[in-house]
Amino acid sequence: MAVVEPTLRLERQLLKDFDLIIALDEVGRGALAGPVAVGAAVMDARGSRRRVPEGLRDSKMITEKRRPEMAERAQAWVSASGVGWSTADEVDEVGIMRALGLAASRAVQSVVDHGASLDRTLIILDGNHDYLSAVHPASVTVRTVIKGDRDCASVSAASVIAKVARDGLMASLHPEHPAYHWDRNKGYASREHREAIRAQGLSPFHRASWAIAEAPTLF
Repeated sequence: MAVVEPTLRLERQLLKDFDLIIALDEVGRGALAGPVAVGAAVMDARGSRRRVPEGLRDSKMITEKRRPEMAERAQAWVSASGVGWSTADEVDEVGIMRALGLAASRAVQSVVDHGASLDRTLIILDGNHDYLSAVHPASVTVRTVIKGDRDCASVSAASVIAKVARDGLMASLHPEHPAYHWDRNKGYASREHREAIRAQGLSPFHRASWAIAEAPTLF
């Protein structure tokens, strides 16, 4: 199967009607432990004329070894970037979709804090569901794009930026909770992770409201 290379075709079209695009993508939605994270990447008309960094893809299509270098290149390529977070406790308290909205809202705010404006700005959200608008305190214009992380280079950038940030966080938690092997599984439902939960119980970073013991193995 041929690898689809993301382009700026859609972004260039949309920037005829908007001054700015903020592309968003989430990671960690299906994890058993740790936060959900949403990456934000800002693109303007000038940036959309720059060449897409070679090898940029949806983070799932980039090897773990290559992701940190690609994330650095993506951050240098876009005009601004950031990551918003929602904790495991928030996932338990408000549910995964609202937690995603909170993380997305915080990602948007992170780039606003670095100078991005929401006036005449379109937010591209990967997927088919707008989980941001109901949560963000300011009025925003959102367009959902199915497979945006595959097809839209700005969303691919947001994807790899968020993935590297979240993986780094989970690896940093590993020494405190080594039984769960978060340095390898990053909080997802690997066999070793579920076996450790059965043996050790839940840590403060687990999503306690989820039916963790019966979660399917994702890899």
